[in-house]
Amino acid sequence: MAKQKIYTFQFGLLCFSSFLFFSSFNMIVPDLYDYLTSFGGGEYKGYVISLFTITAGLSRPFSGKLSDTIGRVPVMIIGAGVCFVMGFLYPMLGSVWAFLLLRLFHGFSTGFKPTGTAAYIADIVPPDRRGEAMGYSGFFGSLGMAAGPGIGPRITAAYGIDTMFYTSSIVALLSVVILIGMKETLTDKVKFRPSLLKVRKSEILEPRVFNPSLLFLLTSFSFGAALTIMPDLAVEVGYEEKDKGIFFTIFVFASLAARILAGKTSDKYGRVIVLKYAAIAIVIADLMVAYTHTQGMFVASSIAFGLAVGMNTPTIYAWTIDLSLEHARGKGLATMYIALEIGIGLGAFISGYIYSNEIENIQTAFIVNAAMAAFAFIFLNFGLTWMRGFIKEPA
Repeated sequence: MAKQKIYTFQFGLLCFSSFLFFSSFNMIVPDLYDYLTSFGGGEYKGYVISLFTITAGLSRPFSGKLSDTIGRVPVMIIGAGVCFVMGFLYPMLGSVWAFLLLRLFHGFSTGFKPTGTAAYIADIVPPDRRGEAMGYSGFFGSLGMAAGPGIGPRITAAYGIDTMFYTSSIVALLSVVILIGMKETLTDKVKFRPSLLKVRKSEILEPRVFNPSLLFLLTSFSFGAALTIMPDLAVEVGYEEKDKGIFFTIFVFASLAARILAGKTSDKYGRVIVLKYAAIAIVIADLMVAYTHTQGMFVASSIAFGLAVGMNTPTIYAWTIDLSLEHARGKGLATMYIALEIGIGLGAFISGYIYSNEIENIQTAFIVNAAMAAFAFIFLNFGLTWMRGFIKEPA
């Protein structure tokens, strides 16, 4: 029997929209640390990512419920629309606390857009090709993550930081325009009403996806640390200020092939075996960063990080969808994303606290990250069996 195709026009539009969305909000990241420092808030660098992830995590139950009720497309539009608005507000800031508050609100973007995207993909892709589809979707999202940080600092260097923020808004607007023309996949959608924003306790978390969610929390800890510290490490090993986002570029391109290969492999051999190798790879990448002192070592550790995360992310996405009930995919994905945001936020905050703008503290920060990833490997080997006694999963 021929495989059902996944490379449809709708899938292509979704991937291009993801590319623009991830380009938009990642474009500003490398310059945010210096922008915050210009207000006298250098000691708050750990908050740049962690505050963003707080609202992203808090908004997940709402985005999951809305995705399962009013539709996938409106939820994606809300997420990309927040990025559009935020880009125009950053240039108006004049204090540390205004900056931190805006970062808090900006997090709503990733609280909505990825949840709707993953649910949409699950609707249009056959179960036996979910890993592959998530790999390709992640490929384009990763391209955006690479393009954004690579382009942002160059726009700032040539035209100023305000122009960079406005460019970020325009890119987000293009993502919204694409989404407006997409066909909705939720068949039993309802019209929005304020009561839908009331989330009951039972609607916040999906127990069926606890295993992939906990794993994502443990393995994303390292990524939060990298987002916070790697721009400073890049400058420390000799890169110019305009190239301080080079980690993101190297990381993402290294992850591209890994995402597609890991997704297909997990479809064939299972999610857990791929995730075990991914956890080991994250441990190795963390230790490589901990002992990075030259540009060559920086490049090598960035590649290792990319390969590890490229194996991990699409496989966890596919595993979460496997375990989710069809009518509650948004809820299942929202639960997974809450764990992701907690992991990234804790990783950014704790690593930023350990780092404290002192380069010599980077080694300690990433050894801690390696320990978290090692615990993820232990959980995959011993914790899954233990958890089956408490959480019922689908056959």
